[in-house]
Amino acid sequence: MADILVLYYSVGGSVRRMAELVAQGVERVPGAAARLRTVPKVFTNIGDEKAIPDEGAPYCELRDLETCAGLALGSPTRFGNMAAPLKHFLDGTALLWHRGALAGKPACVFTSTGSLHGGQETTLVSMMLPLLHHGMVVFGLPYTQAELNATRAGGTPYGASHFAGLADDLAVSAEERTLCIAQGKRLAELALKLR
Repeated sequence: MADILVLYYSVGGSVRRMAELVAQGVERVPGAAARLRTVPKVFTNIGDEKAIPDEGAPYCELRDLETCAGLALGSPTRFGNMAAPLKHFLDGTALLWHRGALAGKPACVFTSTGSLHGGQETTLVSMMLPLLHHGMVVFGLPYTQAELNATRAGGTPYGASHFAGLADDLAVSAEERTLCIAQGKRLAELALKLR
């Protein structure tokens, strides 16, 4: 069984919903299983964060990355970049980088923004950079996916995206949903081929 890590950080719930949809896509591929994980908020006071979240996915550990066959990485957009908690977590993966533990594994990225032109594509590209440094095989969504041309909200060739609105109150659209599932399915299929 190919274990696919769907690692995300979410504040309002949109990125978490996208992660669940990506995981659905993974689960549609025979021989692949999705593992949902998140990262804690970044605090200035040590001990402010609980060891286990009250709800949702457990916190990611380095061994989750090391043992996965593929990675989907999701974050809300923060000034055209990934959120600090996810960047903080990735900054702590130097030991895996040193050993080449992620080299050759497939990876993809996804994001959600509060405004339609709020930096979806720059966020996705910024999330790719540490994955490329790890030697991962980073891929996006091809334009053979018809929803890329039909969406009036999120969706990019760099990865799935969602326009959540300023109050994070817009549901994932039908096209955005299809793109998330397609991305998860594509990740699982590539992971099985690369094994």
